[in-house]
Amino acid sequence: MLLGTLWMALNEIRRNTMRSFLTMLGIIIGVGSVIALVTIGDGTTASVKDSISSLGDNLLMVRPGASRRGPTRSQGTPFEVNDADAIARDIDGAAAVAPSGSKQMLAVYGNQNWSTSVTGTTTDYFVARGFEIEQGRLMNAADVKSGRPVCVLGATVAKELFGTGQAVDESIRLGKLSCRVIGVLESKGSGSMGMDNDDTIILPLKTFQQRIAGSRDVSMIYVSVAADRSTAAVKQQIEALLRERRRIAPGAEDDFNVRDVAEIIEMVSSTTAMLTALLAAIAGVSLLVGGIGIMNIMLVSVTERTREIGIRLAIGARGRDVLLQFLIEAMVLSTLGGLIGVGLGVLGGWAATNAMQLPLVVSPPIIALSFAFSAFIGVLFGFLPARKAANLDPIDALRHE
Repeated sequence: MLLGTLWMALNEIRRNTMRSFLTMLGIIIGVGSVIALVTIGDGTTASVKDSISSLGDNLLMVRPGASRRGPTRSQGTPFEVNDADAIARDIDGAAAVAPSGSKQMLAVYGNQNWSTSVTGTTTDYFVARGFEIEQGRLMNAADVKSGRPVCVLGATVAKELFGTGQAVDESIRLGKLSCRVIGVLESKGSGSMGMDNDDTIILPLKTFQQRIAGSRDVSMIYVSVAADRSTAAVKQQIEALLRERRRIAPGAEDDFNVRDVAEIIEMVSSTTAMLTALLAAIAGVSLLVGGIGIMNIMLVSVTERTREIGIRLAIGARGRDVLLQFLIEAMVLSTLGGLIGVGLGVLGGWAATNAMQLPLVVSPPIIALSFAFSAFIGVLFGFLPARKAANLDPIDALRHE
């Protein structure tokens, strides 16, 4: 009986192909939009996580200046190398501590030049940031202690200055400083906010301070926390130590800030997840619109097929048989629309993430939920037309013109 009713529903849909497609269009758009938007949102979240994670594992970033929201931030008193030494000595759980200073400069090699970020730091910087060497070698303790004019290039700088040629043992110019290239780093790709992690030149901190910055200031301290220690606990210890060293009175605001990369990832992820849910909810409204469209078309169909319904009732069909037939028709329409919508949604999500250079993250639960909701819409909005058809009087239906 059920198979026969299903077959009749499919025949009816096939007889009115164009009308059936237009009826399903709202469901198709709704399901496809939800899946595509969630896919884009999840891809954006994954991209942001990867971008921020590229800064380093279990990383804390200590900067001078109070942490304030808005376009401006208090600069505060710069750190000194002794502050970094104190963190390395007194903070249990600090696996690597790297004081650093940076400046945007023009790097010149022959007739090639490239504007990049020049960072002066110590050997712990490579550990904290997770950099690996590809060619040559990293800076060593002797380089840092003596302030030798040597540098390590990021992959982008090496490509822009040397192309496919050999960079190691060549000399580049940074302002008035002639610097010998001792190594080229492995590529890390884009970092937070689209920043290129490979667009950098790293040299010993003393060299940077004496030959480029002209001061002993430290603008950032990178702290890599040991894997078996809590970053939150180490963060609290660093804050307490720096408050003491900088003689900040109890209850007074810090003139520095310590940022935890894990906290940044969590905050950004929750924000993008909320935006994704909002977009999905907006797109989901079209599912309701599609359901109303199904109801309207089915009501028209009941009117057009009144004599057919009357004949079925007159020859012995029961009201519940007619009710089931129209419910199945509505469910088939919404289910087919859901299937097409799933396919278009995944395809649209793939095309969008590919165009935006985001990772493709397909969510099976969202696909299943969208498809199930489309089927539920068919039952919900198909019930009223089905009940109207089932309650027709056979005699009045047969007289209908």
